[in-house]
Amino acid sequence: MTIVKKKHPLAIRWFHWINFPILALMLWSGLWIYWANDEYRIEAGGKVIFKFFPEGFYQVFDIPFNLAEGMAWHFVFMWVFMLNGFAYVCYTLFSGEWKYLVPGKDSFKNAIKVTLHDIGLRKELPAATKFNGAQQIAYTSIIIFGAGSIITGMAIYKPVQLSWITSFLGGYKTARLIHFCLALSYVFFFVIHVVQVIRAGWNNFRAMVTGFEVVAVNKNAKENEA
Repeated sequence: MTIVKKKHPLAIRWFHWINFPILALMLWSGLWIYWANDEYRIEAGGKVIFKFFPEGFYQVFDIPFNLAEGMAWHFVFMWVFMLNGFAYVCYTLFSGEWKYLVPGKDSFKNAIKVTLHDIGLRKELPAATKFNGAQQIAYTSIIIFGAGSIITGMAIYKPVQLSWITSFLGGYKTARLIHFCLALSYVFFFVIHVVQVIRAGWNNFRAMVTGFEVVAVNKNAKENEA
């Protein structure tokens, strides 16, 4: 038999669904800014192997070449992203939700098992918990990345006024490179997260929308519990 079980609190779902589009919009507006000095590329032997991003990329995604507008939108979304992230961290600390989210001593081993299952090299999933090891590592990492993005963003936005932060990060160029790498990590996180959601199925997605999931239980155990 199946029962409906509460899984995600309302606050967690709000933080999640606010953060998802805001982060996407920050990446989008960040591209408008990056276009003004798109210097990053992978080279070998003096030859460019890959460039972030070729001219065709901007044309395909119809990215307007407007630095000022890109910066304006980026800073607007930054405040929403920062406040939402701060509220999320405070909520998890005061509600105790952090206990489910912060990786424990077995999380990395659990994450390897989950990954092997996801890529088809392991048949059985580890015992079900509210968040598996891979999710704990990913969700905690994204908080650290978020803090890193804010700090590096401040360092490259106000390199003179906040020179102590810029210097601490190794200078303007290093801070900008870290900021760029963090942005790429969000894209990577997005792709992995969406794939995991698809693999986990409708029940998992519905739980993040409604807060409830349908779980199978042993009928005899349910009768004994009653």
